[in-house]
Amino acid sequence: MVSPAFTDRPLKKLFLFDVDDTLTKPRQKVTPEMVETLAELRKKAVIGFLGGSDLVKISEQLQFGQTSALDNFDYGFAENGLIAFKQGKELPSQSFIQFLGEERHKALVKFILHWIADVDIPIKRGTFIEFRRGMINVSPIGRNATIQERNEFQGYDLKHGIRASLVKLLEEKFGDYGLTFSIGGQISFDVFPNGWDKTYALRHVEDEQFEEIHFFGDKTYKGGNDYEVYSDPRTIGHTVKNPQDTIRILRELFLTVE
Repeated sequence: MVSPAFTDRPLKKLFLFDVDDTLTKPRQKVTPEMVETLAELRKKAVIGFLGGSDLVKISEQLQFGQTSALDNFDYGFAENGLIAFKQGKELPSQSFIQFLGEERHKALVKFILHWIADVDIPIKRGTFIEFRRGMINVSPIGRNATIQERNEFQGYDLKHGIRASLVKLLEEKFGDYGLTFSIGGQISFDVFPNGWDKTYALRHVEDEQFEEIHFFGDKTYKGGNDYEVYSDPRTIGHTVKNPQDTIRILRELFLTVE
């Protein structure tokens, strides 16, 4: 049964949204138009964000005015759902380092840093590996890159396949570690235990028995970090190009019928 807190919603459905290029431009703040659209949808159904980034970064993007990201959504899933909130209250979480162990983690990090040091790309900034509770995030250019530098690297990466090359090497060298390497966003890819992709978030909502679970994301192709949850039989997937596309689909399919 749907929680008593959600019985006022006419649609017994859950809408989950990727963050970058779905709710916001990469690492940028949510627009008033998106906030208005989501608030309208929330009157009809249950909504949640489902991002690969940590909660701090997602919160910076989805905060609007005096309200926090967790205020504006019924569910909040960071790090693919390893960090989870329902109505502002934290749910049980998992630890990447406990799964992998310090020695394996050290070997993985050492290999990645050596590779990034040797690869020839136009610029490098800082924070090439970001350790999170449920995963590590790897960026050949570095997460300290500016918005313009991110955009430029994205184009360079599309042409030269920098991230894809490193992912292929890692899959070959660390294939026995039980890890998934998932490209997402503009400049990085995530590394997490098999099964800890975005479908992990679905276990937090199983008891609700929603009639439908809709997922919106931009990296829904095989190898993208939205693919698994987008193609999961428990969800109805929607591929979007950008936040404006998300708004368009929501208004065409769900917000025009009274």
